[in-house]
Amino acid sequence: MAAPASRQGCARVPPLAGGRFPTRALAHRDPVVPAGRPACQGRGQGGEEAPCFPGVAYAQSLVGECCPRLTFLKLSGCHGVTADALVMLAKACCQLHSLDLQHSMVESTAVVSFLEEAGSRMRKLWLTYSSQTTAILGALLGSCCPQLQVLEVLRLLNLMWLPKPPGRGVAPGPGFPSLEELCLASSTCNFVSNEVLGRLLHGSPNLRLLDLRGCARITPAGLQDLPCRELEQLHLGLYGTSDRLTLAKEGSPFLTQKWCHTLRELDLSGQGFSEKDLEQALAAFLSTPGGSHPALCSLNLRGTRVTPSTVSSVISGCPGLLYLNLESCRCLPRGLKRAYRGLEEVQWCLEQLLTSPSPS
Repeated sequence: MAAPASRQGCARVPPLAGGRFPTRALAHRDPVVPAGRPACQGRGQGGEEAPCFPGVAYAQSLVGECCPRLTFLKLSGCHGVTADALVMLAKACCQLHSLDLQHSMVESTAVVSFLEEAGSRMRKLWLTYSSQTTAILGALLGSCCPQLQVLEVLRLLNLMWLPKPPGRGVAPGPGFPSLEELCLASSTCNFVSNEVLGRLLHGSPNLRLLDLRGCARITPAGLQDLPCRELEQLHLGLYGTSDRLTLAKEGSPFLTQKWCHTLRELDLSGQGFSEKDLEQALAAFLSTPGGSHPALCSLNLRGTRVTPSTVSSVISGCPGLLYLNLESCRCLPRGLKRAYRGLEEVQWCLEQLLTSPSPS
C-alpha cells in the first residue's frame, strides 16, 4: 500500500488496470518482512513494527504480553478471528487506534464488539465489503468512532448496502467529524448511492480525499451537497462499466466550481459528460479566487468527450499540472490520446494541440 498522500505533494492514486483494484490506495505502507518473522506485521511498542498473526492463538499469547503499546494492527488475510480475541486485543492494547481487516474472514459481530470496546479511540479502519459489512457500517454510523480519520471499504462489487433509514423524528448521528479520507472504490460498477454517501459524510467537513471509483450511481448533485469545502483529491473514474449503464451527461461543473480552489487531483475517467459540460467544468480552474494559480496537478480524463480546445485551456491555466491522462478520448487527434507524465510531456501535449488540425 502506498503511503498516505501528502497535502504538500501530489501522490496520484494508482489507476485500476486489468480489472484489478490496487489492494492499497490510501492508507499505510506494507512493512518489509525480516527473515524468520511472520509474513504479516503491525506497529508495536514505540511505533516499531510488531508481529501480525497467522492465528488467533498466536495473537492471544503474544500481543497482550509483548505489545501493550501497539497502535496499528494488520489482520489482512487472517481467518477465524473471534469476538473474544478482538476484544482482548482492544483491552490489552489501550493505544490501538488503527485496524486493517481487508481480505479477512472475520464475523461482523467480532468487529462490532471490537468497536464497542475501542471505537472511541479508532482513527483508521480498512475493510473489504461483504454481506456482513452492513452491520459494521451501521455501528460506525451509530457514532462509535468519533475520531475516525480514514475509512476504506474496498471491492464492493455488486453488493448493495441499504442502510436503515432513521426513524421518524430521529436526528442523524454526529457522523465522522475528523474524517479526512474515504474510499468506497471498486474495479467494477457497484451500488453506492447518493443517500449512502450523504449518511456517511454529513458530518465530515474536513474530508480531503474521496475515492468513489466504480460508484456509477453517485451524481454531481449528490456530491455538491456534501459539507466538505477543502477536498484535495476526488476520484470518480469508471472502469469496466456495462454498455447498458446510463451515465450522467451533465453536472460536472458542480464539482469543479465547488472545489476548484483546493483540488489537486481529479479523476473523471469513463464518465459520460458532454463536450460542453466538460468545457464548463474545467473552465473553473481558470478563474480561481484571488487570481492565484490552481492547485491541480493530476487530471485523468481517460475515455471522456473532452475536446482539444478544452484540454489546451486547462493546460495553459494550470501551470502545476504534472499528470494528464487522455487515453481513448474520442474527440482528440490521433497520436495524442495517451497519458502524459511530468511538466515537459504535458507542455509538449499543449504544443501539439495548438498546432494540430481538429479531428474530422
